[in-house]
Amino acid sequence: MIWVLEDPRAGTAAQALGIAERLGLPFRPVPLRFGPLARLPWPWPTLAGLADRTAFVPPWPGLVISAGRRSAPVARWLRQRGARTVHAMRPGFGADDFDLLVLGAHDHPAPAPNTLVIQGAAHRLTPAALAAAPAAFPVFAALPRPIVTLLLGGPVRGEGMDPARAAGIAREAAGLGASLLVTASRRTGTAATEAVAGALKNLPHVLYPWGGAGANPYLAMLAMADRLVVTGDSISMVSEALMTEAPILVADPGGLGARHQAMIESLVTAGLAARLGGPLPPPRAARDETARITAEIRARGWAPGGA
Repeated sequence: MIWVLEDPRAGTAAQALGIAERLGLPFRPVPLRFGPLARLPWPWPTLAGLADRTAFVPPWPGLVISAGRRSAPVARWLRQRGARTVHAMRPGFGADDFDLLVLGAHDHPAPAPNTLVIQGAAHRLTPAALAAAPAAFPVFAALPRPIVTLLLGGPVRGEGMDPARAAGIAREAAGLGASLLVTASRRTGTAATEAVAGALKNLPHVLYPWGGAGANPYLAMLAMADRLVVTGDSISMVSEALMTEAPILVADPGGLGARHQAMIESLVTAGLAARLGGPLPPPRAARDETARITAEIRARGWAPGGA
């Protein structure tokens, strides 16, 4: 039996869920509801940070997949009851207590037998979903090539990118191709989205604002890209961009902290991306880090028969 410890934060939960889904085996999501004690950096295995422990009864799982610091003491507690543990992101204390730690290269992890280093982060995007996405948006195929897809975020811990900066990123992206596919996120904000629309008004483009009507074209925009411009505030968004073969240019939306800057630098150093304003990075193959994680789990014999 596989349990997935599901953090309340969607981006963190997506890492654990993405790994489990790609294993192709039945699993049980266990939503975690944290109490005030979850803020403490627990140095030992414990359920003390949970406000609700009713799900934690035998039979215990054979494999636990988790992500994020707050779930780490819970996963370690289950390991004491015989579970193998696969944990994504830095756990805080107890790194040696996990059977497999999945850490981003931008965290500069020390080499260890239980550590798998990846670029970016695990996620729920699959090659099949990416390949199927453009069929739902045939209008994109009529745009002149090369198509530049611009994925806009904003401040890491807030909303509302500076409109002038957003317009500047859009103009730089426009110089990389013949047409643009643009999607904005909650963090972009209305004013910045309108500034982008103004900057592109005389160019062939499609702009999908946050919360726009109809089906979300994000995956189709990703799949259709000949070149990708991604703001560096979202490690998930950059990681999903790696699933394509399009050259990736990372833009600074303003206010990036040291960890996000380190993520960008790790991609640039690995030749997987370049900073917007510089030359295009070299050609590369699509990089499916979640598949690497699940291959490692199978190689260790913890998920026999997975698809």
